[in-house]
Amino acid sequence: MSKIPMTREGFDKLQVELKQLRAIERPAVIQAIADARALGDLSENAEYQYAREKQSFIEGRIAEIEDKLSRAEVIDTMNLLGNEIKFGATVHLANLDTDEEVQYRIVGVDEANLEEGLISVASPVARVLIGKTVGDTVDVRTPGGGKAYEIVSVHYGM
Repeated sequence: MSKIPMTREGFDKLQVELKQLRAIERPAVIQAIADARALGDLSENAEYQYAREKQSFIEGRIAEIEDKLSRAEVIDTMNLLGNEIKFGATVHLANLDTDEEVQYRIVGVDEANLEEGLISVASPVARVLIGKTVGDTVDVRTPGGGKAYEIVSVHYGM
């Protein structure tokens, strides 16, 4: 069973989702199933079928979150220092072709959200950046093509 790296924020977010599913979503869907059963014939009862599918999804998500939390390796990025890029680093990059600057924070797989600048530690960009330092240049190969970046700065924390 392999550990899953994640930030404290990612771990807390999964715990909140799990609590929501257990305390609110699960009881609501159980009630919806009971209400649909009261309507009679279950073979052609769309409400019943929908509620059962939703229950299956909720139970699957609960099991998935419980598994991830049990294997979580929470990495406290607040105490990390230095110019070397590691998990949890916020990295400022300058595109060498366009001089456009971007900022990414390297986070766990479940935390990734490109619109918020959060990239998965398993992404092509993060894999190239890990271990590099300020001033290094990197070539990133993505499905959208290749890009060359210079690492402008690295910092840790929020």
